[in-house]
Amino acid sequence: MTDTGETRIAVFGAPWCPDCKQAKQFLGEQRISYDWIDIDLDESGRDYVRQVNDGKQIIPTIVFEDGSILVEPTNAELALKLGLNLTASRTFYDLIVVGGGPAGLTAALYAAREGIETLVIEQSAIGGQAGVTERIENYPGFPQGVNGAYLAEQMRLQAEKFGVEILQAQSVTDLRSEGNFKIVSTDAGDEYSSGAVVVATGSRYRRLDVPGEEDLIGVGIHFCATCDGPFYKNRELLVIGGGNSAVEEGIFLTRFASKVMILARGDQLRASQILRERAENEPKLEVRTHTSVQEFRGNSSIESVLVTDSRSGESEELHPAGVFVFIGLDPNTGFVRGTLDTDRWGFIKTDMTFQSTMSGVYAAGDVRAGSTKQLAAAVGEGTTAAMMVRGYLERLQGNRGYAGDE
Repeated sequence: MTDTGETRIAVFGAPWCPDCKQAKQFLGEQRISYDWIDIDLDESGRDYVRQVNDGKQIIPTIVFEDGSILVEPTNAELALKLGLNLTASRTFYDLIVVGGGPAGLTAALYAAREGIETLVIEQSAIGGQAGVTERIENYPGFPQGVNGAYLAEQMRLQAEKFGVEILQAQSVTDLRSEGNFKIVSTDAGDEYSSGAVVVATGSRYRRLDVPGEEDLIGVGIHFCATCDGPFYKNRELLVIGGGNSAVEEGIFLTRFASKVMILARGDQLRASQILRERAENEPKLEVRTHTSVQEFRGNSSIESVLVTDSRSGESEELHPAGVFVFIGLDPNTGFVRGTLDTDRWGFIKTDMTFQSTMSGVYAAGDVRAGSTKQLAAAVGEGTTAAMMVRGYLERLQGNRGYAGDE
């Protein structure tokens, strides 16, 4: 894991354990550093688990730096232990921003500067996809590039400076309108209301949907090079995809791996010219085109990947230590399906003011249909959404239909 300066913890578990996978995923989403001890391979680790569990082999057993231990914890228990804010201080805000990535944080801080009381609800770590990017090289003001986690932390601190309240490790499960008020429900069973909502939930990595993928996610198949790359020091890796993300992450993985092979379905990489040139000049990186994945094989860990050459039709079995998939993004809009209009890919439709088909509900960033899926653009859309929210709330107050300042 990337060292974020958070408390170092040790997770004792096994690849076949679903609760272990859940704990690792939660810690990864929150960008919490941890050491993984596979008790199937580490006898001393297995003995320790039995020792602290009265002779029983219960996993995951998670040991914190202060010596405290959690056994088979829920995500809520982990969040509480890590000091994450699970409950907002109030039930009503002028504005609720769903999503704590660049678009959401920018909307929140611009709104708060205007005196709009704002709550941000984020299910994962603050910063979104940008927060798990090792180096962002196209964000204005950073000619040498900037670490994504650092940039996300600075955005969070700036938002909190203006009074934004941030609620982490909570998923919004429903959004509805009651008169001039918007109600959001969380997976913890809480409800919060507001005068306006900005949906900035971003997107998630798309999957290949081939046999074996679902069973091996987290135990050989990954979607975050920054999070999981360090586990593969001096081993061979596969990267699936031919776009900018695949090449950027493939180059990053050469820091750890002895060799990285990028598999692209097309006849060439779709990445930018500068990234293609960097890939060509990286001795530990190999690009293989006209290649598609047919199946992932393995039980508790990945054993092989079956690939096919589209030109010859021939199949081959590759044996990487791990696989990283970067083939595009799908929007995080499940909680608004049937409530807000979306396009055929699930992105939220908006008008020119970024307002959705529900009055007072706006969308910004990657989740919005027509967005460019670029960090700088997301920040700009967050700014615009905040200004539109200000005008909307002023109109409600003028019509005496909103009592947010009374």
